[in-house]
Amino acid sequence: MARCGLLRPYLRQQLLQESVAQEDLSEEERRQAVVSFAQERRLPDGEALERFRVANLFTPEALAVQVELPLRIHRHCERLYRPKAEARFLERKHQLDRVVYSLLRLEDEGLARELYLQLQEGEANFADLAANYAEGPERATRGIVGPVPLTQAHPQLVERLRTAPAGVVQEPFQIERWWLVFRLESLTPASFDEPMALQMSQELFEQWLEQAVEARLQQLRPLLLSPVSAAQPR
Repeated sequence: MARCGLLRPYLRQQLLQESVAQEDLSEEERRQAVVSFAQERRLPDGEALERFRVANLFTPEALAVQVELPLRIHRHCERLYRPKAEARFLERKHQLDRVVYSLLRLEDEGLARELYLQLQEGEANFADLAANYAEGPERATRGIVGPVPLTQAHPQLVERLRTAPAGVVQEPFQIERWWLVFRLESLTPASFDEPMALQMSQELFEQWLEQAVEARLQQLRPLLLSPVSAAQPR
């Protein structure tokens, strides 16, 4: 398993199931979990679900684990990590703000400045210029980027986006080999609402899970790297 690169994902799944197994579900919750599972996989009825089980070599018990896992994870995160979610949010708030901006990315400085002047004078619009001249992936979206987390952008662009007034085309500046012209459309500060609380709870659980997997691997590493386990039969 280790040779095939499957040990880490196997341990992760094992630890995940072990950690949430203690979460109790009512019969109604179990029934709703089956309905949600079937809807997500477009299984119209019980017969289709049974065919799915057989095709994937699940025992009925193994299928029940898969069906109920999302709800158990949700319940586990709410119970153990929801009280710590706001602190996590405050630590990460600057990374969670979302932004929409228009962007032109070009290698030619002269062209970048020419297009900037056209935008500034109102002689052209961002969408048309991006569709015709942009050399980055924003060409496919006619210059629009977002809404995305603010920190998804290059750090130099993030710094400018944080301070730029909305609706004002910014003068070209260079990042590596590219010349960028951008206009901030909107900046939405992250807020600690219920969806955000759930996201933070899930992040905390994921952090714990990764640490638990690494600890288990550390325990197994001497055995896996020993000459006996590494020996291959002839």
